[in-house]
Amino acid sequence: MTMVGERDISLPGDPAFEAATRVFNLSAPVRPAAAVTARTVGQVQAAVRHACVGNLPVRVHTTGHASATAYPMDGALLIRTELGGGVHVDADRRIARVPAGTCWAAVVEAAAPHGLAAPHGSSPTVGVIGYVLRGGMSFYSRQVGLASNGVRAIELVTADGQARRVDASSDPQLFWALRGGGGGFGVVTAIEIDLFPVAEVVTGAAFWPATHAAELVGAWRRWTEDAPREAATSLRVMNLPKIPEIPPFLSAGPVVCVAGVVLSATPEDVATALRQADDLLGPLRSVAEPLLDTWQLTTPTAVLETHMDPTEPVTLIGDHMLLRELGDEGIAEFLRVVGEGSGSPLVAAELRQLGGAASLPDPAGGVLDHLDARYAYMAAGLPDDPATAAAIRRHCATVRAALGPWDTGRTAPTFVESVEQPQGHLSSDQVSVVDRVRARVDPWGLFQGDIAPNASALL
Repeated sequence: MTMVGERDISLPGDPAFEAATRVFNLSAPVRPAAAVTARTVGQVQAAVRHACVGNLPVRVHTTGHASATAYPMDGALLIRTELGGGVHVDADRRIARVPAGTCWAAVVEAAAPHGLAAPHGSSPTVGVIGYVLRGGMSFYSRQVGLASNGVRAIELVTADGQARRVDASSDPQLFWALRGGGGGFGVVTAIEIDLFPVAEVVTGAAFWPATHAAELVGAWRRWTEDAPREAATSLRVMNLPKIPEIPPFLSAGPVVCVAGVVLSATPEDVATALRQADDLLGPLRSVAEPLLDTWQLTTPTAVLETHMDPTEPVTLIGDHMLLRELGDEGIAEFLRVVGEGSGSPLVAAELRQLGGAASLPDPAGGVLDHLDARYAYMAAGLPDDPATAAAIRRHCATVRAALGPWDTGRTAPTFVESVEQPQGHLSSDQVSVVDRVRARVDPWGLFQGDIAPNASALL
């Protein structure tokens, strides 16, 4: 162990190294030259100074959910941020201060007693910082916009070892670039984010046999055309694994799942939310009786379980595109390549409903302030061995080709599954401006390896 200020830098073989480098996506382990788990701002500063002295590039992660989207870490110092202090909610201002390393479950649970909610992801175990600063498309985004637009301040340690607090008045250009710019600015140690009022939500998931897919998906697509902003849904065609945690009637064959949330900001809005949910679910339930239907009026904390995302590390291979309006032809192509009889090895092929505030530019937002698309497509497969991994990749390519006519050519950073896949969420002009901001705060390129693909013209 090499002592650095307040903190030990661990090397391969050390238990602390294994703890710092663990990731959620087991298909993409990280192998830096050294690693440290930083629990204070001082420890972050010490690690940055150590990297500068040792001429080591710096990489940063928290939970490792996005490890497959990162460049290799060979030769780098990895800083895993797990800063203490907990979530602090200012209910009067509707703001939460969130230390780096915090997962969404902690924020949701801290805000709920105040009748407030945050624009969180579908998984309770995803780290807040990475999700928010990469845009963050939540089940609430059609009402409140991308999560990055709700950031009020960012605390970070830059390449010179200085701890800074950045907001719209202190450094507006850096504040703009940090929110969706693709990383590479420093080590973020905390953020302040907006919260919004929520009384109750209608949320859940309903599953049907895939034999009804054409009618179900068609009805869902038509509903999305003029769906209220308070409602956001996902539609998945799923081939669920035969494991004890999943009821056999869901894993006996492919199923169609519609999950989502309808927001009720005040008690007076509950009746409207129930009616809006019925406008969606009524036509679907009339097609066929669901195998399982968990939709109900409940508290905002239940939204963490709506998507039923895994909470333990998994081996995952996937793909992502942002799509234009699909129409009947696009839906038919989608079902041809992922539906019943397609031979799809994907555990889930998803269409996430966009639109509303998520697709409108925000004058006070960051460089990524909206997603100009109708749907986000995501695919996920769980390989058992190299052969199934290859089959999943081949099928991802098949689906990508089938949906090519509707591909916008852009991507949402939090939905990207691999560093190799086509991606790009910024225009060339935006990239040029963001590069100039990076050059100002990191003239030595200490954090260059942390920049997302296609988010810099210099890589």
